[in-house]
Amino acid sequence: MNKLRIAAVMLILTVLCYSGCARRAAYELPPVSEPPVMKGLAKVDPAGMDFADDLDADSLNLAVDRSLRYYQNGGRSQVFAVEGRLVDAAVMIDTLLALRGIISLALDPEERNRRIRENFEVYRAFGEKRDGAVLFTGYYEPLLEGSLVRTDKHRYPLYRTPPDLNAEQISPTETRISRLENGRKNPYYSRREIDIDGVLLGRGLEIAWVADPVELFSLHIQGSGKIRLPDGRTVSVSYAQNNGRPFRSVTRNMLDQNRIAQSDSGYRSFKTFLKSKSEQDLFEILSYNERYIFFRFVDSEPVGSLGQPVTPNRTIATDPDYFPQGAPAFIRMRKPVFDENGNIMSRVGFSRFVLNQDRGSAIKGPGRVDLFCGFGDQAQSTAGTIKEKGELYFLIKR
Repeated sequence: MNKLRIAAVMLILTVLCYSGCARRAAYELPPVSEPPVMKGLAKVDPAGMDFADDLDADSLNLAVDRSLRYYQNGGRSQVFAVEGRLVDAAVMIDTLLALRGIISLALDPEERNRRIRENFEVYRAFGEKRDGAVLFTGYYEPLLEGSLVRTDKHRYPLYRTPPDLNAEQISPTETRISRLENGRKNPYYSRREIDIDGVLLGRGLEIAWVADPVELFSLHIQGSGKIRLPDGRTVSVSYAQNNGRPFRSVTRNMLDQNRIAQSDSGYRSFKTFLKSKSEQDLFEILSYNERYIFFRFVDSEPVGSLGQPVTPNRTIATDPDYFPQGAPAFIRMRKPVFDENGNIMSRVGFSRFVLNQDRGSAIKGPGRVDLFCGFGDQAQSTAGTIKEKGELYFLIKR
């Protein structure tokens, strides 16, 4: 029995002791499962690190508060291990409060760095090649033209979660999706079956209709967005469920088939390529990505995988098998600088604190991070042009 298992057993025994024994009953310990190990991190010495932040403190405080709400509510039973250390919700709450306390003070850079090094253990993501480099991309909240009813212009549906979709939670980070048919569990319908074969049409599952199938596919990738209705109002939609099928990169597939050049694989160029195709060819191309997203209306900002709103430029999405959910992190990378026409003039280095509050079907392994860039044209331009190697660190209170 390793030290993590011993610690877990002691924690259960302590709870039982303090719960009292008013009744005479035979208590049987439940099977002890190992807490998930954050296997993408290695402890580093923060001496000499400069924790400079390029954004305002208000946005960071907002993001920290959202992680606090997660650990005080849905995440209050979270326990994970990092390099042999058991970390529970209480530790994470202390971590978040300590960080908020430091950033709320008007400290000079040297004193801020000293307090962070003194109060936190720092863990670096070692990346896919174990060289400390991770690949950053960006995502954003798109705006689509749409309608709540089908029209000649708005012909492409957003579906709510179908009632025959069965979602079975088999671990804290994994859900098994299936469809019951004749008493048997089958994989849920693929993108091809939904978009080309129309297996969901006529079942009353449509929550809205949009004008552009390419922008709708982008909404599936981003996970949330806004729809502008014909009367000028906007409604917000967010991820509700997926069909359990694997995510596969359409862009990568087109490159592998030599149907586009590397120079056309950027976000804007690839959307232009897709919009040049006929509807039949387009859906054939898009069906390579079997993953399909179902949506719901929301009254708030986009919601991440923690059930909390995501914060522009402060929320990151990572693989929960490798990095702790809701935890504060620190990033170093480059960002684009645009001219007044939206063209990139240069890329400059920056660093900032972020919160790990989301996940993505394409964000897998120890070497991938997705930065939420917000809503609007600027966010779209930034998200579409971020593809940078950088550094990712996590902080846990000593």
